[in-house]
Amino acid sequence: MQSLEGKVALVTGASSGIGAAVAQTLAGAGMKVVAGARRTERLAELTATQEYGGEIVTVKLDVTDEQSVRDAVATTVERFGRLDLVVNNAGVMLVGPVQTADTADWNRMVQTNLLGSMYVAHAALPHLLETKGTLIQTSSTSGRSASAGNGVYAATKFGVNAFTEALRQEVTAQGVRVVSIAPGMVDTELASHVTDPQILAMAAKLYASVRTLSPQDIANAVLYAATQPDHVTVNELTIRPTDQVA
Repeated sequence: MQSLEGKVALVTGASSGIGAAVAQTLAGAGMKVVAGARRTERLAELTATQEYGGEIVTVKLDVTDEQSVRDAVATTVERFGRLDLVVNNAGVMLVGPVQTADTADWNRMVQTNLLGSMYVAHAALPHLLETKGTLIQTSSTSGRSASAGNGVYAATKFGVNAFTEALRQEVTAQGVRVVSIAPGMVDTELASHVTDPQILAMAAKLYASVRTLSPQDIANAVLYAATQPDHVTVNELTIRPTDQVA
């Protein structure tokens, strides 16, 4: 396993849930971590105590805004001089039936989950090529199997998977590792984004029926992928709760 001590990471969607756990875990491994998100007041909680071993600094980052993405990458490199790891984690889940959907929710999911992840990858890639770094994309089990009520969310995650695989083929011979991590049901705020009352009730019942993953479970998977030897790439990891069937 390779050491991450002194290396530099950028984590998107770091204000809560998986992103926050990833930022803390990477800092605990000795990395200098730039944690980005729109909710800067929540980011402040990450730096309230520095007990991680590495370092966490925060930056306002809206992945739907290409200039915001480029500014965050530039700030990371200006602050620490390099970029070794990007964890592309920002996302929203606004599921519901197609017939009754507010298409503004579709736009938000496409802009955040799919196009936002593309913006981040594009802005970070020149620096990852320099360091022979690693890009980790947060996908979802919904990116493997769509179901009624989550068609557009699933479509964005299928898109993330397609983009990730194409990018992997473009840069793997140049030493950049591209990884997709597809979580199943994780105990985060993501499900609370749902506005459809019926879907929200169904989701609450489903989540109560299984032993859900914790954000730390996914952070541990990120750490595993990031610490593999340079000649080893874990291209895809699917992580479900043991109790989850689909």
